[in-house]
Amino acid sequence: MADGVSEDEVSKDEVSKDRLRAVIADDQALVRTGFGMILAADGIEVTAEAADGAEAVAAVRRSRPDVVLMDIRMPGMDGIEATRRILADDSAGEVRVIILTTYDLDHYVYAALTAGASGFLLKDVTPEHLVAAVRLVRSGDALLAPAITRRLIERFAHREEAAATADVRRDLSGLTPRELEVLRLLATGLSNAELADRLFLSPTTVKTHVGRILSKLDLRDRVQAVVLAYESGLITPGGS
Repeated sequence: MADGVSEDEVSKDEVSKDRLRAVIADDQALVRTGFGMILAADGIEVTAEAADGAEAVAAVRRSRPDVVLMDIRMPGMDGIEATRRILADDSAGEVRVIILTTYDLDHYVYAALTAGASGFLLKDVTPEHLVAAVRLVRSGDALLAPAITRRLIERFAHREEAAATADVRRDLSGLTPRELEVLRLLATGLSNAELADRLFLSPTTVKTHVGRILSKLDLRDRVQAVVLAYESGLITPGGS
């Protein structure tokens, strides 16, 4: 595994192979060109490129892509604000945002996830993982492997941030005791297979529980569920 994508997460059963559309936002032309060539070689249409956040927002509104590869550090509007604006725009449809970062613990990553990004990739991602990641996110899954999820959230989900969003705690009242248990374990970084082993349930049952949690909490994917679990105080950094 590399760059936050596990082999299980990019299995053929989970990754759609139909044609999709992407926007690449990065202030380095070589990065945009390289990623664009990789995606195009696998049949993914690059509908637009952007050199900063404002251009990315405009490109998404104009071309309605399925996925945006979004750099964080760009001149003018950064990738975090661009992500926030894109995902708050109802006209953007079901677009998903993948954050591009140079370091796997970039201190902006947590902010990007709370802004609604579906995950992140390191810029030295292999071509195979880049393609798999774009298809994975487009299919509705999240792009963080369990270990990466755990490191990110435990690193950045501080108690003061949880206190600032105390009202989120009420959102968990609609979950059943079993769903709360699944959410708590999910937030520690366990994969569905590991959840099934821990709870003595079938993988199908676990997948059903996760799906219901996301639906009840109106969340896009399991990354948002992990963030919510920490922000609500259901679990604390270093907790289990």
